[in-house]
Amino acid sequence: MGEVSVTSVHIFGHEYKIKGYADKTYIEEIARYVHDKMKEVAESTALTSQERVAVLAALNIADELFQENKKRTETFSSVEERAQEMLSLLDDGLLTEK
Repeated sequence: MGEVSVTSVHIFGHEYKIKGYADKTYIEEIARYVHDKMKEVAESTALTSQERVAVLAALNIADELFQENKKRTETFSSVEERAQEMLSLLDDGLLTEK
């Protein structure tokens, strides 16, 4: 594991010091993403509470994650099913050649 570093980021008007092993550029990219999501929520709603904006942005980000996980699971299942079909066809072909 690498060295622990502290990265200072700005999210929605506040500075946060993030301590961890991740690359500074990666942490900044994630912070920028969260900031942009919060800004998007604030601009599209009448919410004035930063806490409520943060919670709604977190829910939106969680929804994105769940949707991506669902797509990945469905893709994996589809690939696995096709692989099984191919193996069956191979098995059938090998058995009939004997």
